[in-house]
Amino acid sequence: MNPADDERFGAQLRAEAPAPHDATPSDDTAPSPAADSARRRWWTLLAVSAAQLLVVLDGTIVNIALPSAQSALGMSDASRQWAVTAYALAFGGLLLIGGRISGALGHRRTFLIGLIGFAAASALGGAAVNPETLFGARALQGAFAAVLAPAGLSLLTITFTEPGERGRAFGVFAAVGAAGSAVGLVAGGLLTEYASWRWCLYVNVPVALLAVLGATFVPRDRPVRGEGRLDVAGALLSATGFAAIVYAFNEAEPLGWGSPKVIALLAGGVLLLAVFAAVEVRAPRPLLPLRVLTHRARAGAFASITLLFVAMFGFYLFMSYYTQTVLGYSPVEAGLTLIINAVAALAGATLIAGKLHGRVAPAALIVPGLLAAAAGMFLLTRLTAQSTDVFPLYLVPALILTGLGLGCVLPPTASLATADVPPHDIGAAAAAYNASQQLGAALGTALLNTVAASATASYLASTAQATPTAASVHGYTTALTVAFVILLAAACVTAALLRADRP
Repeated sequence: MNPADDERFGAQLRAEAPAPHDATPSDDTAPSPAADSARRRWWTLLAVSAAQLLVVLDGTIVNIALPSAQSALGMSDASRQWAVTAYALAFGGLLLIGGRISGALGHRRTFLIGLIGFAAASALGGAAVNPETLFGARALQGAFAAVLAPAGLSLLTITFTEPGERGRAFGVFAAVGAAGSAVGLVAGGLLTEYASWRWCLYVNVPVALLAVLGATFVPRDRPVRGEGRLDVAGALLSATGFAAIVYAFNEAEPLGWGSPKVIALLAGGVLLLAVFAAVEVRAPRPLLPLRVLTHRARAGAFASITLLFVAMFGFYLFMSYYTQTVLGYSPVEAGLTLIINAVAALAGATLIAGKLHGRVAPAALIVPGLLAAAAGMFLLTRLTAQSTDVFPLYLVPALILTGLGLGCVLPPTASLATADVPPHDIGAAAAAYNASQQLGAALGTALLNTVAASATASYLASTAQATPTAASVHGYTTALTVAFVILLAAACVTAALLRADRP
């Protein structure tokens, strides 16, 4: 993708933007239109980044609070997973519908609806007096996140069209997303330990309301003309198909990949999505136009971000288990360790990817980013139960490398996913990008946890005088070896799809 393409796309969007109602060419006392436009652009970035933090944060913050919530509300061991799963299913299953709603209502209006709904659902969850209320609130959070995420990315796409500003904006947006998971773990530990598990949900309310305040400065956009009625068949097929696959990934962790339930869910989900693709080809107003997926550069962005999230969420799982069960860290200390990763991701997204956007080809950022993350994974595969000086020699370099890699990959893939997309397809492209992240995260957590558990059990069964600690470390390093291979494969696929043309 090059600056000329970005500029042509920006000119198209500016041509379609509504004219100001009050300003006239002869109004010398009015503020400079250019200055007012710049101010509103950066307010857009602030509001969208706050919303992105909410969406990503809630994927992890409740995990730390779950034991306390289970005790307070009397959840059974079998049902407690729904506090996490309900959010993931609603979010992943409704993303494509959220993208269509964003185009039909207007991205700014949808963004505000999503923020207010997310705040209300969070307050309901924090005040829950029984498990059913908490599960329902988490599902509502996921549903509102499914309209909030694509609307936010769409607003960013249509607001920042100049290559330099676009790079900085997507760098900040990606940095917030990259740091969100680590911040969620830290915040969840601190709030649970020093306040209450309920504040892991209540904390969303002031953040969402601040984002609503910022969104009042966001320029209005027009709803996409000719959207017509909702593609009902596509909506039902996509929602049930994505939900079935996400649920299968969640169930694979406790039941194993060979479980009949997991196999049935996976087969059903794949079949539903295949039927969805066939329906979309013939639909007059498809929920997800297949041209969004078949574009070579966007396909590369979707593939690389999916595989990166598969590997990274397995990495976060390893960090949580290893630091607490082997190194003896408290949940708060384990979360604080990940701040190194978050700071590195922030640096990679803003100081490297943000500054180089438009100056180098996207592949020149994405492929090295994937390789840097792979190097961090590989370093941890060298760990043994006897390793000394683990924090300075292994954890810190690995956290820095994976963070830099994540920071270098997220901005260009987010930009590529929505660049050169016609205005009526921006919501769908933004939703598909978020869906790629959700599927990658769900698959990575389930797949690599299963690999680690299987390798641990095999080590205990085959190694004489094996200790539980040695077996656990062997399981973790085996899982990270798989993550390393996934990242190498992602780099190869991305290099093939994103040929490193000059920007």
